[in-house]
Amino acid sequence: MTLSPKATQVRFDADQMWVELEDGRTLGVPLAWFPRLFDASPADLGEVQISPYGLHWETLDEDISIAGLLAGRSDRTMFPKNRAA
Repeated sequence: MTLSPKATQVRFDADQMWVELEDGRTLGVPLAWFPRLFDASPADLGEVQISPYGLHWETLDEDISIAGLLAGRSDRTMFPKNRAA
């Protein structure tokens, strides 16, 4: 099994999450893809925990995999239940 590259840093601007990867890439992801992050305070966003598999925010109950970000997947809970993401 091949693991995705690990995140080394996460930062935010007004509407993007920027994830730096150990292989030198930087992913820019719209915060609108992740409603819990979009509505979070800067202090809560700063509480991100980086693991070998992805990103975790305990207080926001949010987990995002690096593999999912690389595949362009957003938070599926943001879509109506009858609509496929």
